[in-house]
Amino acid sequence: MTIMASADIRLKYNDVVEKCKESGEPIYLTKNGQGELVVMDIESFEKREQELRAQQLVLESYAARLAGGKEYSLEESKNLILKMIESK
Repeated sequence: MTIMASADIRLKYNDVVEKCKESGEPIYLTKNGQGELVVMDIESFEKREQELRAQQLVLESYAARLAGGKEYSLEESKNLILKMIESK
Protein backbone atom coordinates (compact mmCIF):
# COMPACT_ATOMS: atom_id res chain seq x y z
CA MET A 1 0.00 0.00 0.00
CA THR A 2 1.34 3.40 -0.98
CA ILE A 3 0.44 6.46 1.08
CA MET A 4 1.30 9.97 -0.08
CA ALA A 5 0.41 13.50 0.97
CA SER A 6 -2.45 14.99 -1.04
CA ALA A 7 -0.15 17.88 -2.01
CA ASP A 8 1.82 15.34 -4.08
CA ILE A 9 -1.04 15.07 -6.56
CA ARG A 10 -0.50 18.74 -7.34
CA LEU A 11 3.26 18.99 -6.91
CA LYS A 12 4.35 15.59 -8.25
CA TYR A 13 1.51 14.57 -10.56
CA ASN A 14 3.72 12.64 -12.98
CA ASP A 15 5.31 10.69 -10.11
CA VAL A 16 1.89 9.77 -8.74
CA VAL A 17 0.72 8.62 -12.18
CA GLU A 18 3.89 6.58 -12.69
CA LYS A 19 3.52 4.88 -9.28
CA CYS A 20 -0.12 4.05 -10.03
CA LYS A 21 0.74 2.49 -13.37
CA GLU A 22 3.78 0.60 -12.07
CA SER A 23 2.05 -0.92 -9.07
CA GLY A 24 -1.46 -1.37 -10.43
CA GLU A 25 -2.58 -0.63 -6.89
CA PRO A 26 -4.40 2.39 -5.49
CA ILE A 27 -2.44 5.19 -3.85
CA TYR A 28 -3.91 6.61 -0.67
CA LEU A 29 -3.62 10.38 -0.37
CA THR A 30 -3.66 12.05 3.02
CA LYS A 31 -4.27 15.59 4.21
CA ASN A 32 -2.98 16.57 7.64
CA GLY A 33 -2.27 12.91 8.32
CA GLN A 34 -5.83 11.79 7.62
CA GLY A 35 -6.99 9.75 4.63
CA GLU A 36 -8.65 11.93 2.01
CA LEU A 37 -8.57 10.31 -1.45
CA VAL A 38 -7.61 7.14 -3.26
CA VAL A 39 -6.29 7.31 -6.82
CA MET A 40 -5.43 4.59 -9.31
CA ASP A 41 -4.75 4.28 -13.01
CA ILE A 42 -7.74 3.69 -15.28
CA GLU A 43 -6.61 0.26 -16.53
CA SER A 44 -6.33 -1.11 -12.99
CA PHE A 45 -9.63 0.52 -12.04
CA GLU A 46 -11.47 -1.04 -14.99
CA LYS A 47 -9.96 -4.45 -14.24
CA ARG A 48 -11.03 -4.17 -10.60
CA GLU A 49 -14.54 -3.13 -11.63
CA GLN A 50 -14.81 -6.10 -13.99
CA GLU A 51 -13.71 -8.46 -11.19
CA LEU A 52 -16.27 -6.95 -8.82
CA ARG A 53 -19.04 -7.35 -11.42
CA ALA A 54 -18.09 -11.02 -11.89
CA GLN A 55 -18.12 -11.60 -8.13
CA GLN A 56 -21.51 -9.93 -7.86
CA LEU A 57 -22.91 -12.16 -10.60
CA VAL A 58 -21.63 -15.27 -8.84
CA LEU A 59 -23.21 -14.16 -5.56
CA GLU A 60 -26.52 -13.40 -7.28
CA SER A 61 -26.49 -16.80 -8.96
CA TYR A 62 -25.72 -18.53 -5.67
CA ALA A 63 -28.54 -16.67 -3.90
CA ALA A 64 -30.97 -17.57 -6.70
CA ARG A 65 -29.99 -21.24 -6.47
CA LEU A 66 -30.49 -21.24 -2.69
CA ALA A 67 -33.93 -19.72 -3.24
CA GLY A 68 -34.89 -22.65 -5.48
CA GLY A 69 -33.90 -21.20 -8.83
CA LYS A 70 -32.69 -23.23 -11.79
CA GLU A 71 -29.34 -24.98 -11.46
CA TYR A 72 -26.81 -24.70 -14.26
CA SER A 73 -23.86 -26.83 -15.30
CA LEU A 74 -20.38 -25.37 -14.95
CA GLU A 75 -20.21 -24.69 -18.70
CA GLU A 76 -23.66 -23.05 -18.74
CA SER A 77 -22.68 -20.89 -15.76
CA LYS A 78 -19.43 -19.84 -17.39
CA ASN A 79 -21.19 -18.83 -20.61
CA LEU A 80 -23.90 -16.89 -18.76
CA ILE A 81 -21.37 -15.01 -16.65
CA LEU A 82 -19.24 -14.11 -19.67
CA LYS A 83 -22.33 -12.81 -21.51
CA MET A 84 -23.38 -10.71 -18.52
CA ILE A 85 -19.92 -9.22 -18.10
CA GLU A 86 -19.68 -8.33 -21.78
CA SER A 87 -23.11 -6.68 -21.77
CA LYS A 88 -22.28 -4.28 -18.91
